[in-house]
Amino acid sequence: MKIVVADDDPQMLGALRIILGAHGYEVKLARTGKEALDAVIAEHPELVVLDLGMPQLNGLEVIGAIRGWSSVPIVIVSGRTDSADKVSALDAGADDYVTKPFAADELLARIRALTRRTAGTADEPIVRFANVTIDLAAKVATVRDEGVDTVVRLTPTEWQILELLLRNPRKLVTQRTLLTEIRGPNHVGDTGYLRLYIGQLRKKLEPDPGRPRYFLTEVGMGYRYVPEAD
Repeated sequence: MKIVVADDDPQMLGALRIILGAHGYEVKLARTGKEALDAVIAEHPELVVLDLGMPQLNGLEVIGAIRGWSSVPIVIVSGRTDSADKVSALDAGADDYVTKPFAADELLARIRALTRRTAGTADEPIVRFANVTIDLAAKVATVRDEGVDTVVRLTPTEWQILELLLRNPRKLVTQRTLLTEIRGPNHVGDTGYLRLYIGQLRKKLEPDPGRPRYFLTEVGMGYRYVPEAD
């Protein structure tokens, strides 16, 4: 399995190369954001390990560039511990965030979890409604307009919400369920946060976001995906 590792600290690069190499991973190193992006394009890795503070292109810029065309799992390994940095990275398209200093076993466990999740998606369904196609395996959403398919960029949080709704057609998915899944059990009261993301999904996927047809609100309770057949 091939991993691109990007960090501007030579000691960290060396440590990650030894840790990952000792566990059978093929490691490609990058010292700048541009080198990281070039390596992902050239090598087509199965996973990317990425620092946030790099020259030329920072980590968020690299994530954005990669997510324009690839769903490769991205793990951020950064010394930034502020929750705002973590949220920014995850919303930009990162799949996980590990804070430096870290235990090697923890990083390896995160990598195994992500690669298992990726490997297990081959039989995921494709969902279609209106002019929208959602490929849950590839995590690609497209909208067709006048015979042309355009990829719709969804954040990881939007994908989490969308998948929960699509996997439960016609069923009420409660606010508590959605918030527990995307933010954890300590944030079940953040209903305004949830409304914001539902609104964004409607803008991106509903033919008429002001009059939603497929992603319906059950006031005070939660949300429901209503398939085309209904």
